[in-house]
Amino acid sequence: MSTDELARRPAERGAEDWGKRPPPSDEREFLAGPRNRPLELAWVIRAALEFVKCFRQLHFVGPCVTVFGSARYAEGHPAYALARRMGAALAREGFTVMTGGGPGLMEAANRGAKEAGGVSVGCNITLPSEQKPNAYLDRWVETRSFFVRKVVLAKYSYGFIAAPGGLGTLDELFEIGVLVQTGKMPDFPIVLLGIEYWRPLVTWLREQLVPDRTLDAADVDRFQLTDSPEEAAEYVRERAVASFGLVPEHRMRRRWWLLER
Repeated sequence: MSTDELARRPAERGAEDWGKRPPPSDEREFLAGPRNRPLELAWVIRAALEFVKCFRQLHFVGPCVTVFGSARYAEGHPAYALARRMGAALAREGFTVMTGGGPGLMEAANRGAKEAGGVSVGCNITLPSEQKPNAYLDRWVETRSFFVRKVVLAKYSYGFIAAPGGLGTLDELFEIGVLVQTGKMPDFPIVLLGIEYWRPLVTWLREQLVPDRTLDAADVDRFQLTDSPEEAAEYVRERAVASFGLVPEHRMRRRWWLLER
């Protein structure tokens, strides 16, 4: 099988139960509409505690670059090898590699970082039948809510890499795009890894949304396309250092009186 044919091969499911509908949960009940006020207050408190837990665990891991990507690409697929090289390239530039902590391309990026001697962290989502933390994480947190997870993946990173992926990857990618577009986040670099995979999306944005004036050309230009993990890592480092004065090797100091370790 040629490289081109491999690249067009669909993602393989990582487990027999991948994609099955999870059983009823309090998240489903919460999103089904208004409930009594004590239950709504309990939800707010639980979400706040999730944030506190994540902030305490990840305060000292940065500076990070987050790699998004599908959980469904197994080892042996070209996209897995590409994400693995991406993790290694970022680690060699001095960044901590952060992912969603699961299998597939998240695992590949974490694995590459570990193999290159870097720091590898993840923010896993608790799902009844799907995702478990991968084996290449130096530190990880687990959240029950997607919105908490997305905040954490954005909060500690100075750059974002989108490897091939599906709805989850697109959701995370466009969340970052909106935060940058609206000024809620600094203009951190955003890289689309895999030109052939992402080019149709960028073309649609440029040829459909820009002429319709629902998107500015400058918003599309923020997405940097490349097939080279090394080029992507260098671009992220140059932007982070030049625009934000980042020192990738710098680590936050722990405060013993806050029980930080």
